[in-house]
Amino acid sequence: MTARGWFLFSLMGVVWGIPYLMIKVAVDAPLSPSMVVFTRCALGALLLLPFAIRQGGLIRTVRTHWLPMLAFACIEIIGPWFTLTDAERHLSSSTAGLLIAGVPIVGVVLARFFGDTERLGLRRGAGLALGLAGVGVLTVPHLTGGDARSLGEVMLTVLGYATAPLIAARWLKNVPTLQLITPCLALAALVYATPAAATWPSSVPSASVLTALIGLGAICTALAFVGFLELIKEVGPTRATVFTYVNPAVAVAAGALFLGEPFTLGIAIAFTLILAGSVLATAASGPAKGGRPVAWSTRQTSRADGRVESP
Repeated sequence: MTARGWFLFSLMGVVWGIPYLMIKVAVDAPLSPSMVVFTRCALGALLLLPFAIRQGGLIRTVRTHWLPMLAFACIEIIGPWFTLTDAERHLSSSTAGLLIAGVPIVGVVLARFFGDTERLGLRRGAGLALGLAGVGVLTVPHLTGGDARSLGEVMLTVLGYATAPLIAARWLKNVPTLQLITPCLALAALVYATPAAATWPSSVPSASVLTALIGLGAICTALAFVGFLELIKEVGPTRATVFTYVNPAVAVAAGALFLGEPFTLGIAIAFTLILAGSVLATAASGPAKGGRPVAWSTRQTSRADGRVESP
């Protein structure tokens, strides 16, 4: 990857590794899942809207691409954010983060249905397997305290997170990032406005809960989505989701720092496996048999949905 790609990858590894802790703080307040999702989406949309309007052509973009944008909003935000938030009422934040690490594997499988012809290659395949092994080291000791419904909700979240980048890369790759994510967040906020109003807390939440909600909206939504969509354009949808292998490590580290959870030797080994797997899994695949090497470029990557093609 390019230096810009690694920066975006590292950014996403952190900013989408900490929402699990913030969501846990909010639902333990307790706030309803609808309230948490509404607040997160509304704040993110409000922060991004002035920049999206300044770019010009926002209404025209929505009219032209409304169908894939609607699909992206439902599959990436409206559905998964509710199921994940609801699941965290019964699962620990670290467990939720660990389970989400299955996104790259699901993404590789689904990519074939979206016409992705990029060879996985031995190196990337080994990286995915290595990262999955690291996730397994982290996951096994933590898969307690949940029920079948909560685990099923997280699996639905994984499916959504794996599918949405493929939609964005195939049908929305030419849509400016701000003009894609701002209407999607606004729609999600509108969908959850009524359920949120019906479960509005009777008293003002504590400072820690308000801080968690602000962090979810400003950092984990507004900033994170801009970085995520730029990462998809930079390296392609399948490779972009590999940062979810780093998220569990961040989630466990946040638990250790803020919740006093132990940091064991097994966790340290898992960190190493996850990071090594991420490096290998995000590497460019070699040329197809009989082809010739092609220099990696951002322009070629964006145009080819993450596949390196000859000019």
